[in-house]
Parts: sequence; C-alpha cells; structure tokens
Amino acid sequence: MVKKMKREKKYEKSINRRITITIYGVIFLFFFIAVQLFRVIYIEKDEHLALLEELSNEVIEGESAPRGRIYDRNYKLLVDNEAVPSIIYQKEGNLSTSEEIELAYQMSSHLSLPYEKLQPRNLKEFYLSKYDEELTKRITEEEWEKLKRRILNQDDIYNLKLDRITEEELNALTEEDRRAAYLYYLMNNGYSYQEKIIKENATDEEYAYFAENEEKNSGFKIKTGWKRKYLYGDTLKQILGSVGPITKEEKDDYLSQGYQLTDIVGHSYLEKQYEEILKGTKATYRKINSTTLEQLTEEKRGKDIVLTIDIELQQKVEEVLKKELLRAKGEANTKYFNRSYVVIQQPGTGEVLAMSGMQIIKSGSEYTYVDVTSGILTDPMTPGSVVKGGSMLVGYNTGAIEIGEYKTDECIKIQSSPPKCSSHQVGRLNDIEAMAESSNVYQFKIAIEVGKGVYRYNQPLKLAEEAFDIYRKTFAELGLGVKTGIDLPIESLGYIGKKKETNLLLNLAIGQYDTYTPIQLSQYITTLASNGKRLKPHLLKEVHQATNTEEIGSLEMSVEPVILNTVTTKQEYLDRVQEGMIAVIDHGTGKNVMGKVKEPAGKTGTSESFLDTDGDGVIDTETVSNAFVGYAPYSSPEMSITVTSPDVEDPNTNISFHSYVNRRIAREISNLYFNAS
Repeated sequence: MVKKMKREKKYEKSINRRITITIYGVIFLFFFIAVQLFRVIYIEKDEHLALLEELSNEVIEGESAPRGRIYDRNYKLLVDNEAVPSIIYQKEGNLSTSEEIELAYQMSSHLSLPYEKLQPRNLKEFYLSKYDEELTKRITEEEWEKLKRRILNQDDIYNLKLDRITEEELNALTEEDRRAAYLYYLMNNGYSYQEKIIKENATDEEYAYFAENEEKNSGFKIKTGWKRKYLYGDTLKQILGSVGPITKEEKDDYLSQGYQLTDIVGHSYLEKQYEEILKGTKATYRKINSTTLEQLTEEKRGKDIVLTIDIELQQKVEEVLKKELLRAKGEANTKYFNRSYVVIQQPGTGEVLAMSGMQIIKSGSEYTYVDVTSGILTDPMTPGSVVKGGSMLVGYNTGAIEIGEYKTDECIKIQSSPPKCSSHQVGRLNDIEAMAESSNVYQFKIAIEVGKGVYRYNQPLKLAEEAFDIYRKTFAELGLGVKTGIDLPIESLGYIGKKKETNLLLNLAIGQYDTYTPIQLSQYITTLASNGKRLKPHLLKEVHQATNTEEIGSLEMSVEPVILNTVTTKQEYLDRVQEGMIAVIDHGTGKNVMGKVKEPAGKTGTSESFLDTDGDGVIDTETVSNAFVGYAPYSSPEMSITVTSPDVEDPNTNISFHSYVNRRIAREISNLYFNAS
C-alpha cells in the first residue's frame, strides 16, 4: 500500500513537472510570436508593404524603344530612327486553324499587300490547312504503317499531302482564295508566339480601320514602330550594320539577357557590336486589370554614338573606287580584276577615318557596283613587297645587316629550284636603296643570314626553321598575321603557312607566303607611322547620353587610344625603315603614288596570287595583285593609307599590259585628303 502511494505521488509529481514545462513553453512561444509580430508590424512595416505591392502588381514592358543615333566624327547624323505605322498580328491562344483561315479571308479585303509574292508552296500549305481532312485520306495504309514503324515521320506525311494536291485543285482557287492564302502565310511565318509584321507603312485608311476594330479582329493590331533611316544612303551602310528581330540562333542568348522575342536587335557590324549602347530603354506599365495599364516609366531612345569616320571623306573614297574600277575594266588584261579596298587611319590614335571596299560586276552591257567593305576584315591576299619594312627590321634586329650595308642585287639560284630574282637588277645597293628599288635579292640575302645558312650558287641550301618564328614575331608586333582587335564582331586572321622550307622563308621575307587582310596591312603601316606603337584600330569615338530630343546628349565617354604593343627594336632601326619608305616615294618604285602630298612615305607591293575561277574549291589560275601602304607627312604623320587590288593582271596571256589602278586610287585619295593639286 505504501509502495502504491509512493508510485502515485511520484507519477503526480512527474505530471505536474510536464504541465509546468508546457505552460512555460507556451508562454515563451507566445512571447516569441509577439516579438515577431511587433517587428513585422512596426519595425519592418514599410519593407513588407513594398514587397506586397511588388508581388501584387504585374509590371509589363512596352515595345522596343528607338535605338541610339549614329554620327560621324564631325557630328553629322548618319543613322536615325523613322516612325513606321504598321499592322501586326499575334495569334490568340484559343484560335483554331479554321478560325484563323476565316480571319485571313476577312482581313485580306482590308489590306493592300503584294499578293503576287505568294509562292506555290505557300498556296499548297494554305490548301492543306483548309482541306486537311480530305488530304489525309490520300495517305495510304502502307504509309501510315511506315509512320508507326518510324520509317516515315510526321514531316514526311505532311510533304506527301502537299505532293498530292493537284494542279487542277490549285487552279480552281479564286483570287480571293489566293489573297487569303498570302495573308495566312504572313500570319504563320516564324515563331507561333512572335508578333508578325503584316505590313509596314500602312496607309491612313488601313491604320484607321484596324485601330477602330482592334477588339474584334482577333490578334490584328496597329503599332507605330520604327526603322533605321540612313541619311547618306548606302555609303558605309555595310559597316554601320543592320537591325531586325531576334534570330532563332541567337534566341537563347538574348532571352538569358532579359530580351523579349519581339525586340529589335543589332544583326551585324556596328549595330551588333554596340548593341548594349544603342538599344533603347522600354517604357514600363503596371497592370491594373485585364484592360487597363498604368504607365510607370517612359521609353527612352538608346545612347548616341559618334564614329571616327569622316563621312565626306568616305563618300570621296567610294567615288574614286567606282570611277577607277570602271576605268580599269576598260583596260586590257583585267579579266579577273573586280574589286579594290581602301583604309585610311590616323597614326597615334588608331582611329579609322574611312574604309571602303567596292566590287564591280558586269550585268549585260552595264556595270554595277557592290559594297564589299566587309572584305577589309575578311578578304586576305598575298601582299608582296609592302612587308619589306618589317623584313628590314628583322635584318637589323638579328644583326643580319647593319645600317648602310651594301649588297649586290643578283639572282639567287638554289639547287633544283628556278632562279629567284628582283623585278629588275640594280647592281650594288645599300638598305635604303634596297627599299626604294624593292630589291627581292637584298631580302633573300638577309633571310639566309637570319636562317644561319651558307649560300653557294646552284648548291643546296638549308635554313633553320626557327627563322620563320623570328620573322613572324616581328611581323606580328607590326600587325601582320594577328587579329588587329578592331571593334567589329568579325575579323579574319589570314593564312599563316605551315610548311617551313628554305624556299618558303625567302618568299615570306618578300610577302609571297602568308596572306593578310587590308585591315592588317593598315595596322602595319600605321604602326610604322606611329613610331613602332601598334594601336588598336577603332570606329567608336564617343558615347553620348540618351535623350528624347533631336539634340545629341551630353558626352558620356570618349575612346582613348589603345597601344597593343611596341615593336621590339631600336629607334635607329625604325628611323632607318622610315627613311627607306621616304625614298620609295621620292625616287623609287612608289614615285608619285601619293601625288602632290608633302612629305609622303610608303611602300608598293606586287604579288603572285591565285584564284579558283570555276568554284570547285581548287585554286586553278595564277594572277598578279597590287598593294600600297603609306603615310604623310612623315615628320608628323596625320594619316595612313592602305590600298589593295587583288587580281589586277592575268600573267598567262600574251598581253603585257598591267593596269595601274591601285596606284591611281592611292594617288587620288591622298590628294583629296590633303587637298593637294
């Protein structure tokens, strides 16, 4: 009995302790909750109210805002925006195919469209959409079985249906059917979830009709968009670039950056390169209900950019190119010649003042011109003797020659190889005259020394492979065989030969092995004119803040010169190469190439080049190409000029005539730049 009472007492004590703990726990819990409520209600009230408002309001962005404008270096407007009244269509989610076809019939009567652009496949696809049930019956049981066995897929079945639409059935379609078919094609071309631009520059009547009937037109809407306006026509247009809807290939990248698929973006060149600067800021709206929006922020045009280009100089360059291309095509032995390139830069800054490539094409009895300026970045050629300034630096740097050293210009004969000569033998000459007369042999003898070879007439010659690296290192420091870094989204490297044979080293030294683009040659001569500093060529000069007025905004950023490297050499060697280039223009192979310009310096180049004339991917025709690089005035360089003309001559004919189109272009443009006459 006593034990039982003790157990009961012990049990009662345990229960009381648990109750006490529970009571204290509940009290603590209520206290904790009270503290948290006090913090939320009084201390963090504003923060939570703002978060609630953010979560309960849907913010919507407007359409793509107009892009920033583009100016030339003298603030002449090159690219602007132009308002475009448009009719657009975006499919509503619950619209069936038959309803969409019916809509096409209704709307086609209110739109003037180029219905003649309707293609046979477009018409067949419309017919299939309209009569799919009937055409499905034309698929055989055997073909359905192949579909089940995955021998055919749904695309195959679709194409079989199209193939089984007869000419008689298509011919039976009326003009109304064809108009509806074309509109139906426009309504469904591209991504299903994208807005489709049905018609830009809608007439006042069309715009008014669709504005008044927007609610009942099931996806058809009006929109005042914009497009780029080029105030100088096609001048520099290829480099300015283009804009348009986001492409399928770029979709994921742009979506990850917060773009919408309906946005207009830069597609090429400067528009693409400076997308982040040029794109506008969209207006934002808060959705009040299903029909009401409240504007939160206004749209703002993108930032304006100022280019390094002088548009008047650019126009003059293009005029000269067109005139001289046409003149050259009237000369003998220019069968394969069809294009020339010009680049003008500013030494010391890397600014590109003008760049143009022009191609001439015969159409019937007339000639037309095609802008191929992009070839300045992507169309390499064998440059010839213009590289000899770099080759001389290699000779000085390695001790292969000394300043003022004389050598005899005589043909080099290596066993089992044809003689290698200069274009004309000039006897004994020093380094300056070797540049002036463009002596190949002088360079061959330097290369033999660099390659640690011993030359004997008509005997084998072995040169160290390391000599290729020595030449290419100096060439690269000057801008040859490397990308220039120009601020455009595409640039080719050119061809760097893989083989390292003795004969090829001699060719490399005279510009007859590796190939370089015009922009690389431009960087090369600009580096020499800039006293050995290799500057990054650039087209962007300034960025100005965005405005919603016609005026350019305040300056936000100026582009400073970027020195990529300094050529590894002595100042006396650079001075000597520059002196050689002065001699080239004064009394050498480049005499009068820069016209009446004061204090010119430069280097001419003629090279063997090769073409694939039948488009089979195999080089089959030898040609001759020309290049010129120069700068002026040499005492304080203001400009550098590069002119290249591939395939100016066919050496495999009985005609000895050689067109001087490259020289004429260089002379005329140099005179124009300095107003020399």
